[in-house]
Amino acid sequence: MIQAAPLASTAAIAESASEKSLLRFITCGSVDDGKSTLIGRLLYDTKLIFDDQLAALEKDSKKYGTTGPAIDLALLVDGLEAEREQGITIDVAYRYFATAKRTFIVADTPGHEQFTRNMATGASTAGLAILLVDARKGVLTQTKRHSFICSLLGIKNIVVAVNKIDLVDYSHVVFAEIEQAYREFAAPLGFEHITSIPMSALNGDNVSTLSERMPWYNGPTLIEHLEEVDVDSDLTAGPFRFPVQWVNRPDLNFRGFSGSIASGRVRPGDDIVVASSGKTSKVTRIVTYDGDLPVAEAGDSVTITLADEVDISRGDVLAPVADRPEVANQFSAKLIWMEEERLFPGRSYLLKLATRTVPATVTALKHKIDVNTLDELAAKTLGLNEIAEVNIETGTAIAFDPYSENRDTGAFILIDRETNATAGAGMIMHGLRRATNIHRHHLSVDKEARARLKRQKPAVLWFTGLSGSGKSTIADIVEKKLSVRGQHTMLLDGDNIRHGLSKDLGFTDADRVENIRRVGEVAKLFVEAGTLVICCFISPFEAERSLVRGLVEDGEFIEVFVDTPVELCIERDPKGLYKRAIAGEIPNFTGVSSPYERPENAELTLPTEEDTAEALADRVIALLIERGILDAE
Repeated sequence: MIQAAPLASTAAIAESASEKSLLRFITCGSVDDGKSTLIGRLLYDTKLIFDDQLAALEKDSKKYGTTGPAIDLALLVDGLEAEREQGITIDVAYRYFATAKRTFIVADTPGHEQFTRNMATGASTAGLAILLVDARKGVLTQTKRHSFICSLLGIKNIVVAVNKIDLVDYSHVVFAEIEQAYREFAAPLGFEHITSIPMSALNGDNVSTLSERMPWYNGPTLIEHLEEVDVDSDLTAGPFRFPVQWVNRPDLNFRGFSGSIASGRVRPGDDIVVASSGKTSKVTRIVTYDGDLPVAEAGDSVTITLADEVDISRGDVLAPVADRPEVANQFSAKLIWMEEERLFPGRSYLLKLATRTVPATVTALKHKIDVNTLDELAAKTLGLNEIAEVNIETGTAIAFDPYSENRDTGAFILIDRETNATAGAGMIMHGLRRATNIHRHHLSVDKEARARLKRQKPAVLWFTGLSGSGKSTIADIVEKKLSVRGQHTMLLDGDNIRHGLSKDLGFTDADRVENIRRVGEVAKLFVEAGTLVICCFISPFEAERSLVRGLVEDGEFIEVFVDTPVELCIERDPKGLYKRAIAGEIPNFTGVSSPYERPENAELTLPTEEDTAEALADRVIALLIERGILDAE
């Protein structure tokens, strides 16, 4: 019978733990790779099993165990009755243990695909992931899926635990083949450190002590690696971010702002800015229960006082004046859906980021990601445990950083407004409308004055459609007709813009978004100049077209959808692009390998199969007259 090791008192453990650094990590991998057994082994080897727990474990091992007469350490973690009966992990089980050098919180996450949301929950706060691989099976689909989710959630340190090495006779060849296969697969996922360790969690080989059965292995044991790995340096090295959780006013003589520092450091005397308003001040004190601090850093919970009476409330973010977060109401993000009811773009949710909660809407579902193959799939809705790249619009501008730069200020959850349940968890990629804290300068000659000089009303005439649809041809005829009428115009064509303003951009979804953002800002400037600006762009995503519409006043954006079936565009193929795209020579080509979102509420739709380009251009002119942009002749 296994005897429990002597334990220190609870008070002694707590006092010792408070002096050590904390590492949060997860175990993940394919079903039955030994995750729960490994955690049980860690708890046992670090002497954190009490006598009564051990007695209960021995009893449960006889009833539920899978290790014959031996004690089943996995049952220390698999606490749910359903898990014990099925022999799988369903929920996320958290366990605490400590060594002489460090304290740990480990999350045992599910292996099944239908529990992706549980795995993501465990990974969201982890600094390291132990990815178990069965030595007999090697790198499986679920191994790859969990690796992708770890990458998605910003985990940079991976331990590839090649478990059950005893079942392949402790083979060095098998271990080397698995290590090489995994590194080749994981190369594009962006992990900073990958450490491979051969082990047997059941027998304890290379978990806390080096195994004599593998003399060919001279790396660290798992415990040694967990004790030494550095996962905290990035937090303190980043720019200062302080989401305000509470305005602390115990009396009329004190006003401070309480919260936890998400990243960076702060000292009295530092100049800071309120990210959303751009108002600046200087830090005067860093207050804690135990007294003022000369410096505070990531992870510290403090109250900050400022030199000025600045309007600050819960949800505001304090940052350095010279290194501010983005502030915007539209951004692109990766979203993991966690609710039984499917996501449909357009429905209103609450979005919680750090300490800020605002209304939000998913404006576009750009594509769904197959977590098994990493392929991007077209989709109109998102179901439970599915992952997608989306565009989100919030009811008011919020401060954030890209998730890749700051997990605390780049992660959010979507909350169902009716049930208050967590509907999804997201990671911000980049803003779609980048904000600035520079105040506008008043100009004596405004848009109206410039338009009067030109004797016209300014507007954006936005032509959208597939490549080869006829957009440029129709737009060119429209500009000729406007020129004959004496109108001041400017035609911005997609191909021409790519030779100048956007010559540094490619054709990924992110680059397409940035291209349209730039064009929208230029179009806005032409409108401010009192000009009729004609924009001719594929602009495949509804969210980006809506973004440009939002840059100008109501009635100044006129969307013209040049509706040509893709089959006809391929038949025309004036530039030979479809032929190359179908042959795989051009990636991310709209209509072939990248989606086009048809406008649902365009001011004018031009079906090119029904009429000539000249006649369709006349319909555009007629619409401009109807809307009062042009005077009737």
